[in-house]
Amino acid sequence: MIDRMSRTTPAPPWAALGGYAATRLVGLAVLAAFAAATGKDGLHRLMGRWDAVWYTRIAEHGYGHQVTLPDGGVHADLAFFPLFPALERAVSAVLPVDAATAGLLVSWAASLAAAWGIHEVGAHVAGKRAGVVLAVLWGVYPTAFVQSMAYTETLFTALAAWSVLAVLRGRWIVAGALCVLAGLTRPTAAALIAAIGITALVTVVRERRLRASVAVGALLAPLGWLAYIVYVGLRQGSATAYFDVQAAWGNSIDGGVALARFIAGLPWPAGLGLCAALGLLGWLVALCVRQRQPLPLLVYTVAVVVISLVGAAYFGSRPRLMMPAFGLLLPPAVALARLRTRTAVPVLAALALASAVYGAFTLLGSGPP
Repeated sequence: MIDRMSRTTPAPPWAALGGYAATRLVGLAVLAAFAAATGKDGLHRLMGRWDAVWYTRIAEHGYGHQVTLPDGGVHADLAFFPLFPALERAVSAVLPVDAATAGLLVSWAASLAAAWGIHEVGAHVAGKRAGVVLAVLWGVYPTAFVQSMAYTETLFTALAAWSVLAVLRGRWIVAGALCVLAGLTRPTAAALIAAIGITALVTVVRERRLRASVAVGALLAPLGWLAYIVYVGLRQGSATAYFDVQAAWGNSIDGGVALARFIAGLPWPAGLGLCAALGLLGWLVALCVRQRQPLPLLVYTVAVVVISLVGAAYFGSRPRLMMPAFGLLLPPAVALARLRTRTAVPVLAALALASAVYGAFTLLGSGPP
């Protein structure tokens, strides 16, 4: 059971931010070393390839670009939500940098905001030390290299963490406003919308009254996500246009059929290993429930996991898609926080190094999943 004794005591973020920043610096240093050894451009891999290219193009030219694949399929840039490229464009207008570099700056700044928010949630729920460890653990997540890329994961996680914290502190309108921005960042905002909505409903039932702030926060929450879906529908002249665009990218919801087929098509040792990994994921979710995490955090975490598993997207993307579910890391964070510093620090350092090596190998190889 979580110790909530220090909920009302502000927790200085410096240890969490310093520890988190150290993990990302280790990742960048290892990437630079591997890139120098292989003659590849590590910086280009962070801001000039894969999804980062689409965001940069939107920042520079707006929506309207699409690519026709050899099989006749169409990938349209409308699959990408607008807040991140809008920030890229704003930063490149203020600073003497191009949109691609601006994306990297936005992502790095957002990563610190995310680590701070994650720390605050952890400190609120389980105490200051657990909050620090939680932020550092998020920085050593296996696919944490994405946190150093011009991708939307850090921006979305920052908005989600601070929104969840606002609900925990009873600041419903702030939570709803942050959720609006999250809904303009990634489709995964549906998990945050669910967390706010369900928590609001439970609050109304428990208090037997509907406070204005609760109603406003819950009503605000889905507006960003819905606004973009409506925008795509109006632009394409179809109510289902957004979902059609996502389906063309292979991102439709199939209830987990694609995942089951992927596992079934693997050689049995790999399939067994993947089932074990999914079992570990289920165990972590069970630990979150047993830990009696606050309702908004628990609903958000579970919803992110479910959304990541029930889509038809490429399987390799799923660990990255789950990365915003920082609540999964709270059980191990609490366990590590109980250890002495001289024990916990080497464990976290080893995890940081392992994450950095995996990140460099992935970035300089086939690329981020």
